[in-house]
Amino acid sequence: MNNIVKCLVLFSVFTQNVLGLKILVLFPLPARSHYNLGVQLAKGLTQFGHEVTIVAAFSEPKPPKGFKEIYLPELVEMRENSDNEMGKVNMFEMENINPIFQVLFLNHAGALWTDLVFNHTKVQALLKSNEHFDVVILEQFLNDAHKYFAYHFNAPLVLFSTVGANAWVNNFVGNPEPASYIPNVFLSYYQEMTFLERMWNFIFGIIFELNSQLYFYPKQNEILHKYIPDAPHINELNYNISLLLLNSHESINQAVPNVPNMVNIGGYHVDPPKELPRDLKEFMDNAKDGVIYFSMGSNLVPSMMPKDKKEAIMKVLGSRKEKVLWKWDDKNLKVPSNFFVSNWFPQQAILSHPNCKLFITHGGLLSTTETVYLGVPVLAFPIFGDQKLNAARASSLGFGKSLPFSTINEHNLAGTLNELLENPKYHQNAKIRSQLLHDRPVKPIDLANYWIEYVVRYKGANHLRVAAVNLPFYKYHMLDVIGAVLGGLVLIAYLLSKLCCRRKASAKSQSKEKGE
Repeated sequence: MNNIVKCLVLFSVFTQNVLGLKILVLFPLPARSHYNLGVQLAKGLTQFGHEVTIVAAFSEPKPPKGFKEIYLPELVEMRENSDNEMGKVNMFEMENINPIFQVLFLNHAGALWTDLVFNHTKVQALLKSNEHFDVVILEQFLNDAHKYFAYHFNAPLVLFSTVGANAWVNNFVGNPEPASYIPNVFLSYYQEMTFLERMWNFIFGIIFELNSQLYFYPKQNEILHKYIPDAPHINELNYNISLLLLNSHESINQAVPNVPNMVNIGGYHVDPPKELPRDLKEFMDNAKDGVIYFSMGSNLVPSMMPKDKKEAIMKVLGSRKEKVLWKWDDKNLKVPSNFFVSNWFPQQAILSHPNCKLFITHGGLLSTTETVYLGVPVLAFPIFGDQKLNAARASSLGFGKSLPFSTINEHNLAGTLNELLENPKYHQNAKIRSQLLHDRPVKPIDLANYWIEYVVRYKGANHLRVAAVNLPFYKYHMLDVIGAVLGGLVLIAYLLSKLCCRRKASAKSQSKEKGE
């Protein structure tokens, strides 16, 4: 009988490894850069024999075997509809917005998109289906209520953090984030902060946490129970995390503490095509003085750029000997003779070309990762979110420089370009960072697959979770102990003051008696 049991156990393990897993990947945010990360992870996992279903606002034109889609194009349409309450936000106008207002803006955006996803007929059909999934992978980005999918399908929950370890995800796995040397993702500081920077980082961290605990999570809980009345409370879902995949690596991101169920897989999405389109290949091959590639990512709309900045940039770049590739959404733009303009470029293929000398970017983490992976220096014009933090790291690590977009003029732009293109240290530092990113024991997609299979194999891998996730907020931050100590000190001070007052009164009384 024992031999039969052993055989059955071995057979179940063997068939699980051979047949692969059924994986649900949720990347529903209608932002192309976020989708690119999700679809690359989903496609990468199919290479290991898994069947992957992705819920997303974009579609894959050439899906591999084992790849399924729940396509939600209406989310993109709603985002691009100017009559929608979110509308087309001009991100260039948000460069100098106070980080507190950024948080308030994202509160609203997160609630809106979380609600739209739950309300979608295809998503409701998925929740009402008889589907089974072995694991659920969710992009953690202003959508905490979507953690319910793992609970619904009774599967381990793997979170994916687009911007690495940060205040949005650290609490869920009990990861420490000392304000003394880890700047908040919304601030433009690097790890070596001044006294005033550390003070603001500390204060802003408190504001951020209070906003999360007192407004954002309750709002997500409200949205969840609007659609799933009998769902668990959001707090139960938030801290039931088996694995946290981080789109980061120490070659680019600051070295920070990671608890056992946090895994860095930054760079997994980079897979430069071998060939450029013919027109681009000819343009770059014939650029004897090199090429400057200029793209502000997929979320910023180039034509919304202020006219004076556009003209300054065009004049400076148009006067240089290098050729320029500029991602721009207006086909009628009149440009200098050394420009090649398009509304889309194969970014990784361009950066991998030997004639690409510099990448002018908004400083998004995908672009930063790709340029480091391929060893190209950067000039960052950071606008919003983590872009300022990424730009500060590029400057501090010596593989690029940063210019606040609002300060750009012909003089400082020309000087910065001269420094980046004529001083060899930036190219050398970019190559060093690239070497660090490549020097790993296994490929990052292999690492992601290993740990995803691991948490399924060990039923959620509870042994990887630190005890902090089971502590209420006040215990984790020792507020009860601090309160008790402060209360004790106040009591002691009060008793001592009373004792001193009595002694003084007694001494005064004795003095009067002697006088009499």
